[in-house]
Amino acid sequence: MVVKISKMTQAQAFKILKSGCNVFLTGSAGTGKTFLLNKFIAYLRKKKINIGVTASTGIAATHIDGRTIHSWSGMGIKDKLTDKEIEQLLRKDKLQTRIKETQVLIIDEISMLDASRLDLLDSICKFAKGSFLPFGKMQIIMCGDFFQLPPVDSKNENPAFAYESSAWKNADIKTCYLDKQYRQNDRGFIGILNNIRNNQAGEDTLMKLKARLHQAIKLKTINPIKLYTHNVDVDAMNNYELSKIPGAEFNYEMMSHGPKELVKVLKKNCLAPEHFTLKVGAMVIFVKNNFNQGYVNGTLGKVIGFDKFDFPIVEIESGDEITVTTTSWNIEEDRQIVASISQVPLRLAWAITVHKSQGMTIDAAEIDLSKSFEYGMGYVALSRVRTLDNIRLMGINEMALKVNPKVVEKDMEFRSS
Repeated sequence: MVVKISKMTQAQAFKILKSGCNVFLTGSAGTGKTFLLNKFIAYLRKKKINIGVTASTGIAATHIDGRTIHSWSGMGIKDKLTDKEIEQLLRKDKLQTRIKETQVLIIDEISMLDASRLDLLDSICKFAKGSFLPFGKMQIIMCGDFFQLPPVDSKNENPAFAYESSAWKNADIKTCYLDKQYRQNDRGFIGILNNIRNNQAGEDTLMKLKARLHQAIKLKTINPIKLYTHNVDVDAMNNYELSKIPGAEFNYEMMSHGPKELVKVLKKNCLAPEHFTLKVGAMVIFVKNNFNQGYVNGTLGKVIGFDKFDFPIVEIESGDEITVTTTSWNIEEDRQIVASISQVPLRLAWAITVHKSQGMTIDAAEIDLSKSFEYGMGYVALSRVRTLDNIRLMGINEMALKVNPKVVEKDMEFRSS
């Protein structure tokens, strides 16, 4: 059963989250899903409620100071386990205790978790808690947008979405569909994104996007970040641009503490690099939120100098100058930090992949969609940016404007009362 309240505000959704029912928190890109999720996490921690903070990918997990659902549940890379294998799994130190004591389980970027793994998670939770009720009777909060990047399957098959699982269907989930747009206020651009989202991106939409082909972006202090569909293009661009800058190099090494396996997970999935070189003139992007310091995950800037402690001074588009000190990414259990890494929250930002951009808000972007290869890729890339005028399109193929028709049909159900 799926219950839907249309045009829901964040305040209404927050009230439902606090009610204790199972929730699917969704909405188009830029409607503040992760912001609301972090607010709910802070509320639960203040109430001293035991929570599991997870995401379907490591990058998404760093946005909410959590860990992957695969690590949290102990399933790892498996998509199926027998009852006997689950019993053996739960003999691991702390795993059964962690699950048994969890009252609320949060999974961010649910679109990238396939149905078989959600069913497996349901079974593991039932075993750990000794309950036949969905997810062992814990409250489950799933957050994400199925129009964005889909589950990845190593066998190159088309895995089923999480909402197609038995676990989803049995969990009596209430859908909170956020409606208000916080990232974009350009009505024309919102219309383009909605057309793509509804699989109605016809010739008119394509022409409006092609009008941005090779067009200059007028920014005061920074150059737009380049979004590519493949890692090889990103690495080549960043290394090339850094090598062109003369002057002294400043190197930053990531620090860590905690069990090696957990530290390894944090390092693998943190957007800040383990080894990092900067020079005056380097283009950078912030990879963590710090509202007090004046930056968010996705803020672009340029290194204009270094302070007496060799921390970079970054000028952002507003003209503000921010001295960027180290910050930490943590894994918490039972309200205690069990593993942590620290680094300056920056990475080189001449280019990043579309996959890494999911969840970010980007000031300006040069986007190459000529090699788009899966549903949702163009929608994710374009919807990162606040305005159409701050996009320079370098190429686009037919796949870039496609979203999964199966998701379009399901979204109508999520929206309907």
